[in-house]
Amino acid sequence: MTEANYAVIAASLRGERMGRAVADWATGRIAAVGMTADLIDLAEISLPDDELLQPGGAGPTEIAPRIDRADAYVIVTPEYNHSYPAGLKRAIDWHYREWMFKPATVLSYGVQGGLLATEHLRGVLAELHVVTTRRGVGLTTPWYDLGPAGYAPPDGVAKAFDLALGELAWWAETLRHARRDRPYIQR
Repeated sequence: MTEANYAVIAASLRGERMGRAVADWATGRIAAVGMTADLIDLAEISLPDDELLQPGGAGPTEIAPRIDRADAYVIVTPEYNHSYPAGLKRAIDWHYREWMFKPATVLSYGVQGGLLATEHLRGVLAELHVVTTRRGVGLTTPWYDLGPAGYAPPDGVAKAFDLALGELAWWAETLRHARRDRPYIQR
């Protein structure tokens, strides 16, 4: 069995953001259960101007190979105005084939846990043939759990995330085999 490739996507672009701290924690948890992940911080990349965007994605971007290489995604997103940030939508829209037939779990955060961001993402990701896991994790007011060493979650959060990772790993292996052995052919 080949180990799956995971990508952790830090979605917040704000200057005073905590998404990177949560993404660093998530990447560490992935390592703690014996997996490896590529951390893609959307604040550190630039995408082409949207006037060049075409239906179904567009030309290559600096993160296209990393999204394509991943077998599964952990999307770390804040909830902004009951949805997810525009920078994440741009990253999704600029890629199409790269996302297809892969699983994602959402690690959201906000005053109420960011769960509306998760729900908005599910419909968008479904359009790209991404399977979102049933288990996701919503962090309520995680800024109170930041310390000098980064994000230190309250009791139960690591276990909930590990359960979500277990489901994500199952989907990653299942869909990797399906993409290889029974590729979807659109008719």
